[in-house]
Amino acid sequence: MSYMRRNDIRLYNVLFPIWMLIWFPSWLWLILIPLNYLIDLGVTAYSFRRSGVDYYHHKAKQHVWKICVIGFLSDFAGSGVLLLPLLLSGKSVWLDQHIGDVLPANPFADPFALLYSLIAIVMTGILIYYLNRWMLRKDKSLSEQQVCRTARNLALFTAPYFFLIPSTLLYR
Repeated sequence: MSYMRRNDIRLYNVLFPIWMLIWFPSWLWLILIPLNYLIDLGVTAYSFRRSGVDYYHHKAKQHVWKICVIGFLSDFAGSGVLLLPLLLSGKSVWLDQHIGDVLPANPFADPFALLYSLIAIVMTGILIYYLNRWMLRKDKSLSEQQVCRTARNLALFTAPYFFLIPSTLLYR
């Protein structure tokens, strides 16, 4: 009787999309969380300064952790939208050919996969906008214009454009 050692098991043709890494806690989070925090802090401070908020840097630091959490939750939702065609694999030949089989490797390989990725990015940006606007409205020292401008800038500058990065870049 032969026993299979663990080293003998190999997986071929496993393609893991970059945008799925957000679902699995790893050492990568040690880089992503501080980087995301700094980007959110920079965009918030810039937006506050441009819209005339007094003590804009202090105000930005006051809100940035909540903004950071909103960004991560929105990115989870957006990656969930990208995951849907993969979960529906086998249900539709067209969906598999144009989105499900193409999206994890390279969204630029098919116009429908690219459109689907762009829709997921826009939906995530809209979610970032509305959640940040809702959160920032609680600060009574900010005007409605300051709140909307800051939420808009956060949605535009922190939308998950990494959804477009082809995974084939990692697997060459």
